[in-house]
Amino acid sequence: MEISGSMLKYNFVAIEGNIGAGKTTLATHIAHDFNAKLILEQFEDNPFLPKFYKEPDKYAFPLEMSFLAARFQQLKDELGSRDLFKSFTVSDYFIIKSLIFARKTLAEDEYKLYTRFFNIIYNQLPKPDLLVYLHLEIPQLQNNIRSRGRPYEQEIKDEYLNRIQEGYFDFIKHQNHIRILILDTNQVDFVRYESDYDRIIEILKKDYSPGIHRITF
Repeated sequence: MEISGSMLKYNFVAIEGNIGAGKTTLATHIAHDFNAKLILEQFEDNPFLPKFYKEPDKYAFPLEMSFLAARFQQLKDELGSRDLFKSFTVSDYFIIKSLIFARKTLAEDEYKLYTRFFNIIYNQLPKPDLLVYLHLEIPQLQNNIRSRGRPYEQEIKDEYLNRIQEGYFDFIKHQNHIRILILDTNQVDFVRYESDYDRIIEILKKDYSPGIHRITF
């Protein structure tokens, strides 16, 4: 489906979720169909990622710091330059994922140091007008991870995905000043079925007040 013009009441929409939740696929689809500026995380260029999955204790801190620096630089550059030919901006992540992952991967003393850097960076970035969280249960996440076939992801454990899931929920439940839309997509497949994708688009078109909104299909 290709539709011209703006679809949303928001200037900046961030799609978030666990590993394998479909963030990049949905953001890319939306940008293509609605003439939006697309921001995709460049995580595959991070040299610490394959090392982290093999030795998480050794490489957690350099991995999280390098991700934080890269995400901040990309978002600062992309959000600071408006494209007059695009109707809005959609990204497949926001900087808060840095804090969520770090909380679950770093030792306590490392996390305290990391948080100091994060708070400085977070206050310098525009916040999304709408933060969309895609929720999938762990077995479906694992199916998606296996299907996309990234070698360094194939050994990700259920326990790690559970920790990340809990981290997102911990963050979300304390937010009441930004619009957060939780989409439980366990019963839909917006990649294979256009009708499911269309249902999600209709939900995203609505005008939400600040706070947490949950949709179950």
